[in-house]
Amino acid sequence: MDLRKSGQTNIGIVVLLFFLAIAIPLLTFFGYRLELSVIIILAAAVFLVSFLNTDFALIILIFSMLLSPEIRTGDIYGRAVKIRADDIFIIVIFLGWIARMAINKELGFFRVTPLNRPLQVYILISLIATFYGALRGFVQPKEGAFYFLKYFEYYLLFFLVTNNLKTRPQAKRFIYCIIFVALIISIYAWQQHLSGVERVSAPFEIVRGESNTLGGYLILIISLALGLILNLQWDRKKAYLLVVLGLAFTALLFTLSRGSWLAFFASCAALFFSTRSGKKAMIVGAIILVMLSPTIMPKYVEKRFKTTFVGPKQYKILGVAFRVDESTQARIDSWQIGLARWIESPIIGKGISSAGPATDNQYTRVMIETGALGLICFIWILVELMKNAVFVLKQFWNDRFAVGIAAGFIAGLAGLIIHSFSAATFIIIRIMEPFWFLAAIVVMLPEMVPEPGATQYEE
Repeated sequence: MDLRKSGQTNIGIVVLLFFLAIAIPLLTFFGYRLELSVIIILAAAVFLVSFLNTDFALIILIFSMLLSPEIRTGDIYGRAVKIRADDIFIIVIFLGWIARMAINKELGFFRVTPLNRPLQVYILISLIATFYGALRGFVQPKEGAFYFLKYFEYYLLFFLVTNNLKTRPQAKRFIYCIIFVALIISIYAWQQHLSGVERVSAPFEIVRGESNTLGGYLILIISLALGLILNLQWDRKKAYLLVVLGLAFTALLFTLSRGSWLAFFASCAALFFSTRSGKKAMIVGAIILVMLSPTIMPKYVEKRFKTTFVGPKQYKILGVAFRVDESTQARIDSWQIGLARWIESPIIGKGISSAGPATDNQYTRVMIETGALGLICFIWILVELMKNAVFVLKQFWNDRFAVGIAAGFIAGLAGLIIHSFSAATFIIIRIMEPFWFLAAIVVMLPEMVPEPGATQYEE
């Protein structure tokens, strides 16, 4: 019998009992609501799993990202407070991992990545801006604190994954789990479509589904699948990826999200320039799609596209006049409104949550909430993400798996940058959790231990 493992298990049980001792008062506070009670009990189990096997806990987290329900726990100044299982799981997995490291006396090992500094600076700016906004009355303290913690989750997730990734087989398991979840989500979107839902959305959303959110998520998944398909050699995994790609692409059409459709073209352009192979296949595929689109494209998709340029308001750009519908008009006007609100506190912003829920533009939201300093830091983060993926492309040009992941991530990032002109993409949890998980994998690829017996460049 392995005494060390036995000792870890015993310690894990003690820590679990301590966790439950904290959870019971929380259940009392929230009135023993069934759904919240189930999540807290599951969180206790995930905490123990994280203590014993962090990899398995991270796989549980991958499945909970898109497949966990939203629970309304109350209101803060008229706005619903929603908690998801993955919100809690990220924290308990982190605490379980910290407990494991402390017992194994490895707590001092925190990996330094190129993203650590810009993320830390952005978190600091957000904290200062929110504190300042609360003092000036721009932000309600409870609301600001709650949404600041939601933003902080992404850094915590990135930090957790980078510190647990060590080998190539780990990365592969995580990647294919992410893609398997995407397969489930795409099948769910098809089920909605066949049942007559006009605009499909992600499962388990508490109110009306957010089709644009699902669209952003699918852009990331389609980019990842395409990156792997264009670079890996043919085998069963590639056939599986093609099935996921087909279902995800049609699900993207079913969202009727024009911002997501535009982001898809940006992703394809970025992928064309970053992939190591498959450029001819992309060109042929694009030509075939254009030629067949009048025949195979659903009529309501065509109608949705055409209604973009039918509306009451007229704009002029370089002397060319055009009209747009109300939805597009609101997104154009958000720039004017955002700039006007940014002027009120241009350097440090007005604090997290001061932009309000209706700001469907990531850049104006960042400007309002964290000012010019926050916008500069936000761009710094995007640049570092892109630089790291490009580094992987150059450094591991003959490594098909690494190039497929890096090229897919570059395409996904490019698409989300465009998508964020029509949504606050980089704060939407259903998009950002898989995004930061993938970002951590890309950043750690150069440091991963190859598979036993693998050649220098894996085919």
